[in-house]
Amino acid sequence: MIFRKPRAAISTDTSATPVKAVDPARAFGPTALARVVDLVPIPAALIEHSEGSFHFMGVNRPFRRAGLGMSATESPIIRLLGARILAFLESPATQQEFDWQVGEEIDARHFHVMLARRPEMRGQPRCLMTLVDQTGERRTETSLRREMLSDSLTGLPNRGGFGDVVEGSITRENAHAYAVMIVNMDRFARVNACMGSLAGDELLISVARRLRGALRARDTLARIGGDEFGVLVAADEGEADAMHVAARIRAALATPFRLSDFEIRVECSIGVALGGDEISEPEDLIRHAQFAVKRAKKTGKAEVYNHSTFDIVRTQFGIETRLRHAIDNGDLRLTFQPICDLASGRIVSFETLARWSPDGREVSPVDFIPVAEESGLIVPLGRWAMDEAARTIAAWDAQAGGRCGANLSINLSAIQLQRDQVAPMVRAAIEAYGIEGERLTLELTESAIVSDPDRIAATMQALKGLGTTLAMDDFGTGYSNLAYLQKLPIDVLKIDRSFVSGMLADRDKVAIVRAILSLAQALGMRTTAEGIETNELAQTLAALGCTYGQGYLYARPLERDDAYAMLARESA
Repeated sequence: MIFRKPRAAISTDTSATPVKAVDPARAFGPTALARVVDLVPIPAALIEHSEGSFHFMGVNRPFRRAGLGMSATESPIIRLLGARILAFLESPATQQEFDWQVGEEIDARHFHVMLARRPEMRGQPRCLMTLVDQTGERRTETSLRREMLSDSLTGLPNRGGFGDVVEGSITRENAHAYAVMIVNMDRFARVNACMGSLAGDELLISVARRLRGALRARDTLARIGGDEFGVLVAADEGEADAMHVAARIRAALATPFRLSDFEIRVECSIGVALGGDEISEPEDLIRHAQFAVKRAKKTGKAEVYNHSTFDIVRTQFGIETRLRHAIDNGDLRLTFQPICDLASGRIVSFETLARWSPDGREVSPVDFIPVAEESGLIVPLGRWAMDEAARTIAAWDAQAGGRCGANLSINLSAIQLQRDQVAPMVRAAIEAYGIEGERLTLELTESAIVSDPDRIAATMQALKGLGTTLAMDDFGTGYSNLAYLQKLPIDVLKIDRSFVSGMLADRDKVAIVRAILSLAQALGMRTTAEGIETNELAQTLAALGCTYGQGYLYARPLERDDAYAMLARESA
């Protein structure tokens, strides 16, 4: 209704004299302005700055209910935002928005503030302020964030919360004063599986309580995984401080935990990463500490992250990537080291050894075989080696116009025996190249047999059924369970080079070798001595009753054509 009179005053004749903009402050009195502002459903106030002070030309009911005052002199808005409002009034802007927090963090109120005026009112010292109360939304957001960043079981920060704590505490300038520690509970999975998840939860709560008690006030504890805790350690003294905290943690967990009718001692593996100049991101410290935990599980003591160890792992990942491509592309090759009869000196077999030379640079098997076993590439690598060996012996037989006079030995990895169907794989290679199983000797280590005795025994019986010869490689360096020798169909014991090398000057080694030879003879097995480098050593082993010999005395590993040429010369 109050707009009816001004609208009637505006002429609709375009030829008429242009109408000047109406100043609401002059068109309406204070009461009318107050009624206009009162129509706004959110807190709003019409503010004017004159004679060096602020005045409210009108405020609405939501503004007053929000406790923002009825006059400018008593309003917290003018006290807290006066300078910002004045800056807006003196600027050419027609609108400005910003967020505003009132009060302390716990009881704070949050508003989204808008200052606005019509373009034709620029330069005039008045504007309309509206406020949207976002307190409820902010509190809900804070609560949700707290839940997202906290572990519901222990109340500690979780992985995300711990990351925020680390990033918020560590800067490039103070990185030397901090360390990140990861505490991994050993055997927790067994507790969870045997006693149930409720008992596991109870144990986690108890462990968290003890860890908190072992830490200093300036250290921060978090649960960052199912059985893993993280600690941000204030390490003013560097590694010494961190290791002191690690010792306190071990001492706190030394007393057994009472769960139902059981007393359970919790062992832990602790990895530490120290801050320093080389840390580009605080998050790197957590990753480095987790890496150190893996080493701690092997050594049984707290381990500090070593960058050189990390470089080794990165190198291994590089080897894994290139090795996978090499297997797919057929870029590996077999070399052949002769195994000779010690009585006659004639070649009876060759041990096949995988070799890899990317870009013409030889990579030692000591480097790539462990990587292949850890990554699972040993399975396709072993399959390739078996197929290549069968193809080679078939080709040599074809060149010789019959049997070439030698067999081939192939190493079977413990990982391959566990993960692959070895017997069907060997059968496929034999059938593919039309050779007899007796032309192949399959070498297994003691650790392979011990890993899963029943399954490996069944596999060995299946391999024996194919006519292959079975050899136990590196005998004496593993578990040497004599029961396996008696039960399993083993044909040959290979005496490790650690016993053979330097044997002539060591009575203990002589005694060990003699005992192995006597054992093999009693069980009806043949023997092969590795690492023979002199004629004197070969003669001594032959005199002791050793069947075969292998080593640099006869030849280093040879390329395929060189090995066949050596065999052909001997047969001529």
